[in-house]
Amino acid sequence: MTAPLSMLALNHYLLVSGVLFVIGLIGFLTRRNLIIMFLCTELMFQAAAIAMIAFGAYYGNAQGQVFLIFILTIAAAEAALALALVVALYRRRSTLDAESWSELQG
Repeated sequence: MTAPLSMLALNHYLLVSGVLFVIGLIGFLTRRNLIIMFLCTELMFQAAAIAMIAFGAYYGNAQGQVFLIFILTIAAAEAALALALVVALYRRRSTLDAESWSELQG
């Protein structure tokens, strides 16, 4: 078994994770293309996964890796559902601009 991460290495992993999450959040909030919004959501999932792995390695237990399996399972289910929704929406109106679907707000 390898030695746990040092605090400096943990900080680096968390910095990368935070930067990826912020990039995904900004992309999700500023882009109107449904595919780009979907990819930004996946980027935020991967940022959370990096943080979980880093914390698991830092504390020397496998809880971060186990939690990663749940994150990846949710991401896979979200990917299947989101892509099916995007295809259905594109077939209906031939555009992927989120603004064109604003009448669905209720």
